[in-house]
This record gives sequence, C-alpha cells and structure tokens, in this order.
Amino acid sequence: MYKSKKVVVVLPAYNAALTLKKTYEEIPLDLVDEVILCDDASKDKTAELARNLGIKHIIIHENNKGYGGNQKSLYNKALELGGDIVIMLHPDYQYTPLLIPSMVNIIGEELYPVVLGSRILGKGALKGGMPLYKFIANRFLTMTQNLLIGYKLSEYHTGYRAFSREVLQAIKYNNNSDDFIFDNEMLSQIIYKGFDIAEVTCPTKYFEEASSINFTRSSRYGLGVLRVSLNHLMCKLGLASSPLY
Repeated sequence: MYKSKKVVVVLPAYNAALTLKKTYEEIPLDLVDEVILCDDASKDKTAELARNLGIKHIIIHENNKGYGGNQKSLYNKALELGGDIVIMLHPDYQYTPLLIPSMVNIIGEELYPVVLGSRILGKGALKGGMPLYKFIANRFLTMTQNLLIGYKLSEYHTGYRAFSREVLQAIKYNNNSDDFIFDNEMLSQIIYKGFDIAEVTCPTKYFEEASSINFTRSSRYGLGVLRVSLNHLMCKLGLASSPLY
C-alpha cells in the first residue's frame, strides 16, 4: 500500500523462464500488494517457475494472444483486484524493478497519473546496448509523434509504465490491437483524454535473454506508430472517428 492506495505489478510474460526469478526478486514486495503474471502460451516453464516463486495470481493463455492481448488480461485483472496504482514491468529484466518506488510515489502523491520509464532521457540508451537502428528509429518516430499528437515525450516506445486506476478506467484499452502497437495506442488514448504523463530516467539493458522483436516486425511496428499518430490527429481535428477514443 501507498497512502491507502493498492499497488499492483503486472508482468506480461512470454518465454521468460531465464529472467523471471531475477526480475521478481528485485520487486519491492514491502510496497507492492499484488503481483500478476500472464503467461502468453510460453514454450518454456515460465508459469511453473512463477508458481514456485510464490506469485499468487497467474493467468495462462492456452493460445498466444500477443503482447497487447497479454496486457489486456493483466490490466483487467489488476482492476478486478482493486489496484489503485498499476505498474507494468517486463519480466525479461530489461527494465529495473528498483524504479517501482519512484513511480509509485509520483502517482501516489497525485503529481501525475501516468509515469513512463524512459531509456532516452540521459545518455544511457546506446551505452546500455540499444541497437543503433532502434535508437535512430526511436528518435525519428518520437519526434514525428510529438508533432502529430501535440505532446512532448522523450520516447513513446518504452515498455515500463505505471498508471492510476482512474486512467485505466477512462481509456478503451480493450479496443486496442493485440500486437506490439498496443503500447502506442494506449499512450495515444491517454493523451487524447487529457491525462498528463511523467517520465523518469531508466537504465537501458540489452542482452541475449531479453525479449526483442526482429527488424521486420520493428519496421511493421514503425508504420503502425505513424498510423496511430495520424489517426489521433484526424480524430482530434474532427475529421475522423475511431473506436480507440
């Protein structure tokens, strides 16, 4: 609990057996009330390991629903459990759980209703191993999105995010894609609804066991990002409508 607010950490997992234990052991369980893991039809023993670690709430998808589909299950469960502050943490250990107290504090003190862990603030992205092509794409897409959406973030592509209950209840995230573009659609919805977003510097860690999408899927993701941003602008101008908003 943080000032009577229930804190829930959600873990979207797919073949995370090699990194789950290390991630889970760094979660500040003295602050976090519930941990929820969703195993998206992993081919390894992710769910079994989660049980052995003592994770109480485990959702298992018998068929792979995708990164976005995984998050939908997690956020729905977090709200069902009464979560007031919900933090999405990847169990591949690419993002440090040690930032959870800072993110909880920002939302718990009602400074901002959304917090992103930014890999771009500071100079740690390339130093932490982010591939150069991903860094360049990140910068180009973020600049374009800031212009089209009319907001200013250091990056829209981090997978480390914290939300207040109010935000999750206000946006139609269940209407979003089940693929990787889900994250971008969610930020578009949050900005469209007028919620403010804070960013905290997050160390970047790329290593063999960390999950990543290949160049082809990255390219498809990039085109999807541009589509989401253009759709956001058109809807804001009253020139289009979308089930996302």
